Amino acid sequence: MAQTSYVLASSSPRRKALIETLNRDFSYVSPEIDEEFDNEKSLEDAVVNIAKDKALAVQEKHPGSLVIGADTIVVESGIVLGKPQNEDDVHRMLKQLSGKKHRVITGVAMVQGKQSNTFWSDAEVFFNPLSEAEIAEYIASGEPFNKAGAYAIQGLGAKFINRINGDYYAVMGLPVSKVYQHLKSYENGTLFSGCILR
Repeated sequence: MAQTSYVLASSSPRRKALIETLNRDFSYVSPEIDEEFDNEKSLEDAVVNIAKDKALAVQEKHPGSLVIGADTIVVESGIVLGKPQNEDDVHRMLKQLSGKKHRVITGVAMVQGKQSNTFWSDAEVFFNPLSEAEIAEYIASGEPFNKAGAYAIQGLGAKFINRINGDYYAVMGLPVSKVYQHLKSYENGTLFSGCILR
């Protein structure tokens, strides 16, 4: 049997670094989609849906490959915090997270042909209170931009985090252990049992 090619539907350096820990030969393709969050769905279903849309968009040009898409959201008091558009957005989001607990959910979709398998992983993240000076310094670093919730747990944002409960790698943007287990199921021929694209 010919070896399957693997594609990660992402241009994120974080996700690329994480998927490389799985010791598989991945290609990386940025999905061209509108990441529209469906407020009619549960948080988990909505984030999985975006991950699936990413995987399907890339699969059109890589029909024989196993394509993995992922998406991450940050939720505080029922409000979904996406990627900030500007400095005011960053400031607003960090003020909202300051001194509070929030939830991070990463949805994943694995797609090949007309078959798909989706799942998600999450964590609670507890932020220390942030001063205006700390927020201003973090904005000046440039790190918060293009990050869901306006921070990077593995970067300079680490110093703001008191603790987490759950999957650290879901907060980073790819639940490595779950992806690995699903990838092994794929290689064993069991991943798509009963999973058909609608």
